[in-house]
Amino acid sequence: MAGNTEPLSPRAKLAVTAGKAAAAVSRAAGRGSGSVIGGKVALRLDPDLLARLAQHLDVVLVSATNGKTTTTRLIAEALRAAGPVVSNALGANMPAGITSALAGGSDAKFGVIEVDEKYLAGVARDVTPKAIALLNLSRDQLDRAAETRMLAEKWREGLAGSKAVIVANADDPLVVWAASSSQQVVWVAAGQAWKDDAWSCPSCGGVMQRPGDDWFCGQCGFRRPTPTWALTGDHVLDPHGSAWPIHLQLPGRANKANATSSAAVAAVFGVPPQVALERMYQVQAVAGRYDVVSFLGRDLRLLLAKNPAGWLETFSLIDPPPTPVVLSVNARGADGTDTSWLWDVDYTQLAGHPIFVIGDRKLDLAVRLEVAGLDFRVCETLDEAVQSAPPGRIEVIANYTAFQDVRRRVGN
Repeated sequence: MAGNTEPLSPRAKLAVTAGKAAAAVSRAAGRGSGSVIGGKVALRLDPDLLARLAQHLDVVLVSATNGKTTTTRLIAEALRAAGPVVSNALGANMPAGITSALAGGSDAKFGVIEVDEKYLAGVARDVTPKAIALLNLSRDQLDRAAETRMLAEKWREGLAGSKAVIVANADDPLVVWAASSSQQVVWVAAGQAWKDDAWSCPSCGGVMQRPGDDWFCGQCGFRRPTPTWALTGDHVLDPHGSAWPIHLQLPGRANKANATSSAAVAAVFGVPPQVALERMYQVQAVAGRYDVVSFLGRDLRLLLAKNPAGWLETFSLIDPPPTPVVLSVNARGADGTDTSWLWDVDYTQLAGHPIFVIGDRKLDLAVRLEVAGLDFRVCETLDEAVQSAPPGRIEVIANYTAFQDVRRRVGN
């Protein structure tokens, strides 16, 4: 529990030390940050370590299909106005990665933790959070994650009775259904561009009515709650009716929505919206996302899109035609091996852009683009794609492991 500064037991200290050693070995071997293997080793030695590491922290958990890494970063920046923060900023968001992150934050006051959707309820039980941010739920990794309605049900059951303040997106019916079992909910009008996973009522299965920005079920009466925080244009509207300008270097409406939810979370911890939003301006990129890098004499902007909702948001960010676009899709374990989601993405929005296709599943993507009636070229490597592209900054859009491949190649 926050405020309880009971020192770690000898066993817990041993687990932390062993975990850090395992992580160091992994890094030395060039196998990434080592946070996951380090956390696994530590939890094997002390299964209750996560709870022990969180006991002195005021914790906020962030979960969603899209935007959780960025929102975690924005909340962490905002809360630094009130004290030291420990966070899993690189996105290792399952219990092992979270444990590794917290093990490095013995002097912190706040823990800002991104959590994979499947693990939210279990992590919430372990760390007794003060706040939980729920941003959205949409189809993702169809072979690994549960169907969205089942995930919402899992959240709903897992958060029932939680003493945490739930900061939830009022515009996503699945999130509202999940949060409605909780005692304290702060509703945020953060918007929902992707609606294809929320046409049926999560409560009764009836058809959802969506007049304008509102939504309700005509059968059971389940409806959009009244928000107390809202994104309006370039401003955050707080519960007192004050409008605060959003200061971001990150592009797009989705990030303004992330900032709005982040400001609502910061307020739970006593950080005023003006202070929170000003501090968010410091964030230029998040784990390489939105970075502009120089490669083979060209400027490349790196954009991550992992699922249909993410691709829809990303298309709204890119420079207009004839800006060249490189698309890269893999289907490795971390991506989900099922690429049928490609058929849910409206690629016709890329009409007029010179398109170059790379990645493990470039042929799957090529078939999808062929059906969409788009002109494109399949390339073997990023180098070939960049060298074939016409002049101008190149937009590179990739799913998870493809994005990591691109970052390694460009030295980012």
